[in-house]
Amino acid sequence: MSQEIYIIEDEKELIKELKELYKEEKSYVLKSIKTEELEIALQDIPALIIIHEDNIKSDIIELCKRIRDNEDNSITPIIVITSNKDDEHRIKVLETAVEYYIKKPVNNTVFYYTIKNIIRLMHSNRTVSPLTGLPGNVQIQAEFKKRILKREEFSILYIDLDHFKEYNDTYGFSKGDEVIKLTARIIAKNIHNQELDNTFIGHIGGDDFIAIVPKEEHEIVCQNIICEFDIKIQEYFSEEDKKRGYLEVPNRRGVIEEIPLTSISIGVVEVDRGRFKNTLEIGEVGAQVKHVAKSVMGSSYVVNRRRNK
Repeated sequence: MSQEIYIIEDEKELIKELKELYKEEKSYVLKSIKTEELEIALQDIPALIIIHEDNIKSDIIELCKRIRDNEDNSITPIIVITSNKDDEHRIKVLETAVEYYIKKPVNNTVFYYTIKNIIRLMHSNRTVSPLTGLPGNVQIQAEFKKRILKREEFSILYIDLDHFKEYNDTYGFSKGDEVIKLTARIIAKNIHNQELDNTFIGHIGGDDFIAIVPKEEHEIVCQNIICEFDIKIQEYFSEEDKKRGYLEVPNRRGVIEEIPLTSISIGVVEVDRGRFKNTLEIGEVGAQVKHVAKSVMGSSYVVNRRRNK
């Protein structure tokens, strides 16, 4: 996934230098943003914002506050480049939660690694689940908002495991974590193996995952995930449970119940242009369609398609 870096300045001066500095880097996209374009630009939620104070008409303090007050960019890192060497001014800028205040002249090599290291750190802290290494809720919501605002068409896969609680109760949390990691690997493998463009995989938490794929590809992706999961999950059960075909789990009254072996359910929502106004609407439909998938015995997927008017 490419990382977008916004350079806020009213004349294209700093961005020319940065494009030369990063001409060999394919993973960064540099965009010049004028101050009057800020509100629209923030909708895309960049990885980093660089403000060239010498080349803006707005007050730097107010500009930084506007960025921080934007819900989706409240933790987006900000670098201010300036020729203002006054310490009092520097402190006021840093008080707005700006990460770096860099005085001119700028050492290009130091600047180069400062940018790279900030983005690497933010990617690690902000987007990654420590258990699976997949993006977490902050990045999931940001990804949804970005695609809706851009009016993209795609399919969302809401994925979770059936009878996972009973698996945890029987085999313990350590084994349960291994099953979560297995699920993450299977999802990632079967999406990446298709060599699809513009995909996204996230870990909501626990045994809940989410994936975004092109609309025309969700059928094959779901089928492949289910097929591989049903094979690989067998390695995580005892021979006795596999032979029996179910778990024996005591309920709250101490009565032994027969619980089906863990399977995987996928609810698919097709997102067409203009179908949903916000992420909440998508989530509500996703919960409904996943519920239908979970009502089917064993691993399954169910697709919610837009009805023709």
